[in-house]
Amino acid sequence: MNRIIITAKTHPVLEQTLVKKGYDVLYLPSITPVELIEIIHTAMGVVVATNIGIDRELIDRGAKLQWIARLGSGMDHIDTEYATSKNIRCLSSPEGNRDSVAEHALGMLLNIMNNISRAQRQTMDGKWIREDNRGTELKGKTVGIIGYGNTGSAFAGLLSSFGVNILAYDKYKLGFGNNIVKEVGFDELCSRADVISLHVPLNNETLKMVDSSFFSSLSQQPYFINTSRGKVADSSAILDALETSKIRGACIDVIENEDLASHTEEERALFYRLCQHPRIILTPHIAGYSEQSYYKVSWYILEKLGLA
Repeated sequence: MNRIIITAKTHPVLEQTLVKKGYDVLYLPSITPVELIEIIHTAMGVVVATNIGIDRELIDRGAKLQWIARLGSGMDHIDTEYATSKNIRCLSSPEGNRDSVAEHALGMLLNIMNNISRAQRQTMDGKWIREDNRGTELKGKTVGIIGYGNTGSAFAGLLSSFGVNILAYDKYKLGFGNNIVKEVGFDELCSRADVISLHVPLNNETLKMVDSSFFSSLSQQPYFINTSRGKVADSSAILDALETSKIRGACIDVIENEDLASHTEEERALFYRLCQHPRIILTPHIAGYSEQSYYKVSWYILEKLGLA
């Protein structure tokens, strides 16, 4: 049986195309990990987002599995090494939401540099405050991009028309510099950038890579952006960096624990401080959630499977 289990809400193009190609598709966007364990042995392929992790137990139960497809980017919740050892192909579709992430990062940056959200809140409260909301222009600034994959390069593409100097660092990629982007080392980026934006995957090397030491190494009191993964950056360190003027502002789309209902008292207190800080723009992991990316992340999966 050529069964495929879709475990997340997807654009109809994915299910419709798979059915047209003759596959038996189970569209179960509300399935739990426990429920998936009971039926994964019937599937040749499984499609996941961030709601379901694929660990060794699930892989071992999936006796017929040929591939695991991740909608969007980030494979940190899939044991890709173990799956590959079982000859199970692992694929993702970061091309599908890279533009959405890049535009969101740029939108947050322009927002905070020009005090847009703060000024709106004040105006809605009946306060017409101009002088304290004088903005800062992006033109002429130096923007540092850490991680130059799909989203990092897409962000650089958007920035290219703003008259900024773009620096980029990627530990795993060399030779990508061009007439728009200058390839630099990590320390140089941290010492020169007026804006620093994270575009890295979550793994053992990037876990909490942004901590107090990172912020202490910065020279230009930059704006800080994280649209990658929450566990890459320590939220307490971000708050401390703001309060000690190591950074000018923070644009955050991801936090360490995004299941707010499961927060401990300490996590709730930290989240409240993030929400209340006047120099933070905080959004609920929506940087890749455009109407267009909703379609594209599914289409790229089909294309990589040779089914488009």
